[in-house]
Amino acid sequence: MALPATVAVKRSDPVYMAHAYLTKVPVTAVLPFIEALTAPGDTILDPFAGSGMTGVAALASGRRAHLFDVSVLGRHIGSNYVKLVDPTQLRCAGQAAVKQARDVLGDIYGVKCAACGRRAETAKTICSVIVECAACGAQVNYFESLRDAEWSKAAMGCTDCGAAISSRSRRLGEGPVVDSIACVCSRTQLEQPWSEPLSPPMSDVSWPDAMIEPSRQMYQASALGRHGLTSTAAFFGRRNLYALAALRDSVEATEDVPVREKLRFAFTAILTRASKRYQWSRQRPLNAANANYYVAPVFYEWNVFDLFARKVEAVIRSDEWIRALRSERGLAVTVSGDDIAYEVASATSLPLEDDSVDYVFTDPPFGSNIFYSDMNLFHEVWLPGQQLTDSGLEAVVDRTDTGAYRSADRYESILTEALRECSRVLKPGGHITLLFGNSDGGVWRLLQRAIATAGLVVVPEMIATLDKGQRSVKGLASGFEHVSTVDLMLTMRVGCPPGAVTVPTSDEVAAVLREALAASGRLSPSQCYVEVLREGFRRSWDLSAVNLRTVTQALRDADYEVDRRTGLLRQKTNA
Repeated sequence: MALPATVAVKRSDPVYMAHAYLTKVPVTAVLPFIEALTAPGDTILDPFAGSGMTGVAALASGRRAHLFDVSVLGRHIGSNYVKLVDPTQLRCAGQAAVKQARDVLGDIYGVKCAACGRRAETAKTICSVIVECAACGAQVNYFESLRDAEWSKAAMGCTDCGAAISSRSRRLGEGPVVDSIACVCSRTQLEQPWSEPLSPPMSDVSWPDAMIEPSRQMYQASALGRHGLTSTAAFFGRRNLYALAALRDSVEATEDVPVREKLRFAFTAILTRASKRYQWSRQRPLNAANANYYVAPVFYEWNVFDLFARKVEAVIRSDEWIRALRSERGLAVTVSGDDIAYEVASATSLPLEDDSVDYVFTDPPFGSNIFYSDMNLFHEVWLPGQQLTDSGLEAVVDRTDTGAYRSADRYESILTEALRECSRVLKPGGHITLLFGNSDGGVWRLLQRAIATAGLVVVPEMIATLDKGQRSVKGLASGFEHVSTVDLMLTMRVGCPPGAVTVPTSDEVAAVLREALAASGRLSPSQCYVEVLREGFRRSWDLSAVNLRTVTQALRDADYEVDRRTGLLRQKTNA
């Protein structure tokens, strides 16, 4: 089976949708490589396993897998993905857990319908920050000010003095403003002014809380100290904290161990949406940014019990999808998942024997793009034992120096040692596929050095691109993207480095861009960028000068513009 030159996937399959994780790779991106480079029964290694998609792909294709990561949340997610349980048992246990939590708390989401006067269930509540007017000191409800300005942010003003109000105004607090309810009197959800629930939570349940230390990169990036969001519990409304705590307790009381672990998986999958990080929009909910701790001026508080019931169904669909993939390949659909082992361990010191794995597929952290341990904290505090990811082991580059600075040199050393370990445990003749993405040529040069120092070479004819069909938010606004949204999939083998690298000229880069656009038709700026990188690996170019910005500038100089509707390049017209 030949390797594809381009892997285009969607991030909407049932496994992908069952549980969120930072920079998750769809199973359909991993499967072609596993099936081309291994045989059923072979053993796959992923030393930067994250949410365990390599393990899911191995299970779906009848392979074994060793998964390792320093991420405690990653192990929780990845190990539960491959534990397939009976759907009826899971559904019944999930319903029982919700009932038990409701019995403990009372009718905390029940409200009186303003239309018919009967009891209704709150589906979600729109909440708004309260900001301070810089001119007169009045307390202003951001949502109400925006509504009074007819949804024009530029026209927002203080209700007392008329001075300008914006999302940068000092936040004093927050409060609920609008309920979306489900009532028997309407086929669709109704909106009405917020009102007190019929049964405010009054229980002895307790919830976990962990301080977010100022030394964490995301503390600074999200200005948590300024907004008073310095602990994990601060990101939840009080009602949802009660609901989550009661639901967590009832999940942990489930007697059947595999079912309990799967329910725990569904529970952690709703935490982000159940928090204040789910942004409101007039058109539709904007979801939560998993990579930061941002709380928008207007956000949603979703009904925890509804979220959990829907997520249990999503988990069932994930299990069924994996079973279907196995069935397509003539494999038994009843499987325990015992062939997929996930351990918390560093990629630089793998607890495996020499020459013990047939193939490596891995997706390491991309420099300073994401700080996994900071974001994992939000979920890990809810897990039994509250074991947290050790940020000191994380393969990242800090953006700011907070004392124990994680430098680019350290990052390169981790990648080099991890690749050496992969080479050590790989059987002779085996391959290593590494998925990588970055907009900075300096980071790509760092990766080149790590590969060479580890005694590996990239196989030119086996370089592929991964396109997950996404566009950067900044790119949507500017036309040209500032963050590369397409990754390279480099397949390597043990061998001698190709020799000295050469610095590409601007003419050489321009020639690659012309050839790529001529061969493939309309591409996005990110697709053009990875084509230059792909050619750079083939020709042993020094990639340090090949940045996304330099490539987009070359495209501008060649009179290309971006179609903002499609995100694809087109030649400018003279009209």
